[in-house]
Order: sequence, then C-alpha cells, then structure tokens
Amino acid sequence: MLQSTLICRTCGRNYSVSEKIWRCACGGLFDLVYNPQFDPDLIKKRKPNLWRYREAIPIENDSAIISFEEGFTPLLEINIAGIPILVKQEHLFQTGSYKDRGATVLISKSKELGINHVVEDSSGNAGCAIAAYAARAGIKCDIYVPESTSPAKLAQIESYGARLHKIPGSREDTTRAVQVAAETCYYASHSWNPFFFQGTKTIAFEIWEQLGWQVPNVLVLPVGNGTLLLGAYFGFQDLLIAGMISEIPQLVGVQAQNCSPLAQAFAEPLSQFSSVSSSATIAEGIAIAEPIRAEEILRAVKHSGGRFVTVTDGEITLALKDTMHSGFYIEPTSATVIAAISKISGSLINQKVVTVFSGHGLKSTEKILSLLNHKFQP
Repeated sequence: MLQSTLICRTCGRNYSVSEKIWRCACGGLFDLVYNPQFDPDLIKKRKPNLWRYREAIPIENDSAIISFEEGFTPLLEINIAGIPILVKQEHLFQTGSYKDRGATVLISKSKELGINHVVEDSSGNAGCAIAAYAARAGIKCDIYVPESTSPAKLAQIESYGARLHKIPGSREDTTRAVQVAAETCYYASHSWNPFFFQGTKTIAFEIWEQLGWQVPNVLVLPVGNGTLLLGAYFGFQDLLIAGMISEIPQLVGVQAQNCSPLAQAFAEPLSQFSSVSSSATIAEGIAIAEPIRAEEILRAVKHSGGRFVTVTDGEITLALKDTMHSGFYIEPTSATVIAAISKISGSLINQKVVTVFSGHGLKSTEKILSLLNHKFQP
C-alpha cells in the first residue's frame, strides 16, 4: 500500500494519515505526500471508473471504498469558434458534477478513519456530492450553503438525508459558519481537506489515458476554490514524477468577471494574495471571493505556463445558449469555459485543447427558466 503523510504548508509539521484531522494545529493547510504508481497494462484491465488508478489513490483498505462506479466520463469533440475542442462530460456523474471525484475519495477516507459524522460547506455541487456519498457510507452529514443557493441543489442535498443549513450573507459567511461546527466534527471540505483533491486529480489520469497515454497542450477549467484545477495539476504532476509524461498542459483558469480574485492577482502579482470586491454572477459555482488555496492555485497556473481568462455574465449567457442549442444541458458555470475559449480561440489554433462541462443543467432549473423567459438576452 501507499506510504502517505500529511504535511502542513505553513509550519512543515508532519502528521499520520490515520489521524482524524483536516488542518494543522497551527491552522495551516495540509498537503498529502506519497509515491503514486501507474501500470497502464493493469489499468486497462479494470472497470471503467476512476478507481482503475487504484495505486495512485491514497486509501489504504479496499473495504473502505465508497463508490457509485463513478468516473471515466466521455471525452467528446465539439466545435467552438471554428476550432475542435475536446470536452470532458463531467456533468454526467452520479450527482451531476465533477465533485463526485473528490467525494468518493474523501468519504472513503472518512469511513477508513471510522468517522460517523461530517460537515461541509458549499455553493451547491460539493454539498450534493458529499451528501450522496455520506448517505451511501452511512455517515451522518450536515451541509452549510449560502441562502442564495439554487433551489434544485438544495432539494438534491436534502433528498440524500443530509441536514441543510442555509446561511445568510456571502459565500465566505457560509465558510465561517461551518468552521464553527468543524471544531467538533470532521470537516469533509472540498477546499481544506487534501483527500478531496486526491479524487479530483483523477481527471488528469483519465484524460491521459483517453488521449492514448498522452496529454493535451492546453486544459481550460472553471476556477472558484480551485478543486478541479489544482486536482488536475496534482494529477499531471503525479504522472510527470512517475515518468509517464514529459510535461504538463498549460492550465487556463476561467473566472466570472464579477468575481475574479485569482485572475486579478495573476494579472497584478502581489507578494501575498488578498481578496477583492465582487458582485453576484450567474456562475454561482465559481463565485468565491476568498479561495483558501489561492496562492497554491496561482503557482500551479504559473508553473504550467498558463493564464487566467475572465468572462462577463453576458458572455456566459450567450455561451450557455449556444451550447444548449447544440444538445448539451449544462449549468451556467459550465458555460464559462465555452465563453473563455471563444474569447481566446485565436491562441488555440493547432493546439490539442481539453475542457470540461462541470455541472448538469438540472441543478440550475430556475436560472435557466429565467434566461429562457428573457430569450437568453445577456
């Protein structure tokens, strides 16, 4: 089995992965360090789900794995602004978003640790994923969400039997509320808990395999808390260190113009990340003004030779309309990458580009109905 260790990013203290902790005693974030292994011949013989990369996922006991056979989502070519783009269909997961990748690993680790109650905060999709996998594991679950979260996502969370806490105010107010609960309960956080990223990183492994054990030139991803972008970066780093690839793709992070702290920090480098003013956006899934792993996200994008792109709500709306008229039913946050690719298409010619549809449209029924009633006008 893998030998893994939790290391604090702030003070450098090491912890055993058998401890029921989600942050360092000093308050710092954890990294998880270990040596993943890849055997393509073995991988190809396994079921088409993300657990086919078993030797690269740090769960010690197979009996602890909580799964819906998730993963290995289709990689489908579509045309955007006149160029072919490969889109990973992450909206087809069990709960309707890529967050199932992180949930299957984090809840499996929770079961392995003998945890019987978890809390999580979310703008919707992560809460849905944690609630579903906790239900499958028989683990009690409380989900904290902003009061403004889409009703469809709230209904989904409660349908799994989770206790729902609707918090007035900003997304950051929700995070502060859940961290009070996390003082006495295991925090199954998609941004604080390093095991969540050990699930989202599997998107890199799948892209690598689906491209014939190669990597794309460019990977375009929506970014709020960075769970998908950082996960992909960790996954490609795993492959690079293992000698399976020679370079990682350029990572292009997409943010809504109304809430774009990472894009602003990337454009105007600061000695330390600081939050910026933001306003409401149709892309609620990435409306994060204070991403906890901001500096880590910025370093990953810079190291990959990538960049950030911002898109307006008007551009997102038009991209959503065009995408839906092509037969894909996605939530508005998913359309941000389509808007961004259209915006930078000139720099993507003759490049192998991969992006994702991160969440299903059924999660945003009310918003989509409103857009339809206004004839999709930006």
